[in-house]
Amino acid sequence: MGHLVGKDVYRKLGTKVDGLTVRAPWNETMRAILKELCSPEEAEVFIGMPYGFATLDRIARSTGHERVKLQGTLERLAEKGLVVDFEFEGGTQYMPSPLFVGIFEFTMMRTGPGVDSATLGKLFHAYLNESGVVEANAAHGEKVTIMRALPHDGAVREHVEILDYEKASAILAEKERFALGICSCRHEKLHAGVRECDGPLDVCSSFDRAADFLVRHGMAREVSKAEMQDNLTRSRERGLVLSADNVQKNAGFICNCCACCCNLLRGVRDFGYPNFIVTSSFIASPDQSLCQGCGKCSKACPIEAIEMLPLASPAGKKKKEPRVDAGFCLGCGVCTLDCSSGAMRLDRRGRRVIHPETTFERVILQCLERGTLQNQIFDDPGSLTQDVMRAILGAFLRLPPVKRALMSDALRSRFLAAMKAGVSAQGKGELVAM
Repeated sequence: MGHLVGKDVYRKLGTKVDGLTVRAPWNETMRAILKELCSPEEAEVFIGMPYGFATLDRIARSTGHERVKLQGTLERLAEKGLVVDFEFEGGTQYMPSPLFVGIFEFTMMRTGPGVDSATLGKLFHAYLNESGVVEANAAHGEKVTIMRALPHDGAVREHVEILDYEKASAILAEKERFALGICSCRHEKLHAGVRECDGPLDVCSSFDRAADFLVRHGMAREVSKAEMQDNLTRSRERGLVLSADNVQKNAGFICNCCACCCNLLRGVRDFGYPNFIVTSSFIASPDQSLCQGCGKCSKACPIEAIEMLPLASPAGKKKKEPRVDAGFCLGCGVCTLDCSSGAMRLDRRGRRVIHPETTFERVILQCLERGTLQNQIFDDPGSLTQDVMRAILGAFLRLPPVKRALMSDALRSRFLAAMKAGVSAQGKGELVAM
């Protein structure tokens, strides 16, 4: 694939990133970001890699690169967060990083020599505001995104059932390795000169395999379970939103988000896409008989989903009462933290929110919604046969009736089961369990 170098390799690299799990619209700011992050030779390797996890030997066949030199390039790309390298039973496998969670986060989590955070922070901030990336991933009714809101401990009413995967404390309890890194959104806002808060930078939590990747490449520091629990307590005290990997099993991270910096919260509040962060299965529900009308819940809500409305017949000092916009409430419980009367708590939504069981399921559903699933199924860009199959399958999956059917309650489980069976038959059972 050496013929790519010297031509518009960064445009081709942008197309490859856009074909992963998150859409990444092209513009000249994206070109500037990619040129800042990698050399033309490194870009060429990224372009030629299979879309999913692959061994060194398979990447060598796909790219046509010599094995030893290729391994060095992949290691450099992993150090920059452009490639994820995970250990599986058969050895190390590599995957190109999507824009989110991936290139943006890993770049802005890096510190030290070799990374110009000031330049990259400004470039990413410009890209997020001018490229249409929010609309590209949320404007077509998408329901499956990378993160889900977690209710703070104590925010749910006592009589309401809450499952283990819905509790941050239960997620931590099952993990074995922990790491804290720099919040990419706050770091980006800091270098763009638009940061409004004094929230801590070192709050990005990762676990087990994700923690191992970040620690190995200097993007996070390993911490104890006790320090990770302290981080959750600190986030509660500051009224930060807890947002976890949008899966029921093997969650890899929990973000601790502030309303002023978080790009995902901004997608809900400023752009009006309620599923940019998937809600929890709970919703803010005030007990008006206990409410004192202080308005603290409205001020605390990170997406402005609570409005204080005047009472028609005020009684005593209470002049207003909260009204929750059910279409936007995340069910994060931040509104409950300073409610001294106990009036504002979370109740179970009328309909349970169904989160993907595993990362494998999330990726499949996310790619289906965004029109890139064909790249995950026929993932070798070096195969002309697979090029044809990607084109045919992509056209079929983009048909609205097909997409609606596969995402429906009636067919989704069978569709995912068929995908799991197919991947397992290829000897990739570990991917299915992720």
